[in-house]
Amino acid sequence: NPDIELHRPYIDAVTWKCECGGEYKRVPEVVDCWLDSGSMPFAQHHYPFENKEVFERNFPADFISEAVDQTRGWFYTLMALGVLLFGKAPFKNCIVLGHVCDKNGLKMSKHKGNTIDPQVVLDGQGADATRWYFYTASAPWLPSRFYPEAVQESQRQFLGTLWNTYAFFVLYADIDKYDPSKHKLEDCKLSLMDRWILSELNTLIKTVDKGLENYEIVDTARAIQNFTDNLSNWYVRRGRDRYWGSEWTEDKKAAYTTLYTVLVTLSKLAAPFVPFVTEQIYQNLVTPFFKDAPVSVHLCDFPVADEKYVDEELQVKMNDIMDIVVLGRSARNNSNIKNRQPLSKMFVIGGKKPDEQGETILKDELNVKALGPKYGSLLGAIRQFLATCNASEVVETVKAGKVYKTELNGKPVEFSESDLLISSKNKEGYVAASDKGITVVLDTNLTPELLAEGMVREFVSKIQSLRKESGFVVTDHIKVEYSADEDVSAALKAFENQIKGDTLCDSLVGGQFTSDKTIDVNGHVVNIKINKI
Repeated sequence: NPDIELHRPYIDAVTWKCECGGEYKRVPEVVDCWLDSGSMPFAQHHYPFENKEVFERNFPADFISEAVDQTRGWFYTLMALGVLLFGKAPFKNCIVLGHVCDKNGLKMSKHKGNTIDPQVVLDGQGADATRWYFYTASAPWLPSRFYPEAVQESQRQFLGTLWNTYAFFVLYADIDKYDPSKHKLEDCKLSLMDRWILSELNTLIKTVDKGLENYEIVDTARAIQNFTDNLSNWYVRRGRDRYWGSEWTEDKKAAYTTLYTVLVTLSKLAAPFVPFVTEQIYQNLVTPFFKDAPVSVHLCDFPVADEKYVDEELQVKMNDIMDIVVLGRSARNNSNIKNRQPLSKMFVIGGKKPDEQGETILKDELNVKALGPKYGSLLGAIRQFLATCNASEVVETVKAGKVYKTELNGKPVEFSESDLLISSKNKEGYVAASDKGITVVLDTNLTPELLAEGMVREFVSKIQSLRKESGFVVTDHIKVEYSADEDVSAALKAFENQIKGDTLCDSLVGGQFTSDKTIDVNGHVVNIKINKI
């Protein structure tokens, strides 16, 4: 009856009526209502009067969860009745949830006016983002601060990254008419990066499976988020060129098949956490191509790790490379040199020396021409020597243009002035960054050749931005006209073929004209026109 105030306690009420004319009487002897809740495990089956097998099959429960205020409510009565009647706890696992607080850490309460209408958040950020925020913000038993901006950040960090990676795949797969039903991972010639991401994927499967088995929700969700970040910002970013161009190659097939495998498997792994976005990815990537596949990601078997793709040594090597890259970028930031500006040399001190493939990745990622130093295996001994030697003697020798000679670990070592860069202290023309026992030193001295190449890379980046602003699709070919000073013109002319290939530019013409569109190429103003062919 809408006239009845449902929130008003009826402690003193004796009778009340409903619209149908019936009359209800309050029973004066009322047992604590939590008795009903505590009786749930057996009362729901009408046990012990019937359904004995059903009850015994489901008792004790595998898992229960409620907020911390149920410690003296449901949790207690369940435990008390379970032990009293059956001699055992009625549940095997219990996760106690902390209270949801506002942005300032105060418990949400209607009388304080600090509550948030959940529908507003669901409409704004989405159900998946809201779920993911609670999974990753803090341990379940701790209070959590809940506000739309926090959910939005959670959405950006994981769901946005996952969706952008998926969208990247779909964009190029549509262009190349990639059909996953016609390609198998076993038939592909996998690259180093393919083998690494597949190893990380299968390691993640084991991590998630074990974590969920042990109800380690936060660590498990964060592992998925970290993997997705590496997938997007390391694997896909480094391999973009593999999807570029119209020619179908074995490498392109391996790139597509690897990324497809990762995305489908990741959708199955993350489905219990974010059911909606994973379902959408699955419906687009799987059901149109595999008619016998389960109709929903939520009907699929949970992934099982394939040990043949797990390479722990490769994962360790790649993590070391990524650590060095982070330091290299930090050093670049400290020197205010863009990553698009090539440098002549970098030095890595401490840690394991990267192998040839690792060096190739480092040089490409940090845009350096060479990797040093020349005494990699003796770096530890060299550092100890320089820390204890007669520094004045060494400095005076090399400053005089001579070579300082010594012997370390039975091997002759010679120091020139430039070799003293193994110290982590900066000197003019060099910048260093250190962490985790590793130091990266970048040679920031720029030759005319390096400056020219830096202009070209900046020019290519600006062209790509203009393509996007103009609404061109990735397969559109273009014509570029430019007017620039002598330095930029010479650089663009020297690298003309590279620029054309990187931007799908069929015609790159320099001349003298004025345009409404100008770009900044490392401090040089360039007038430019770009048209689709």
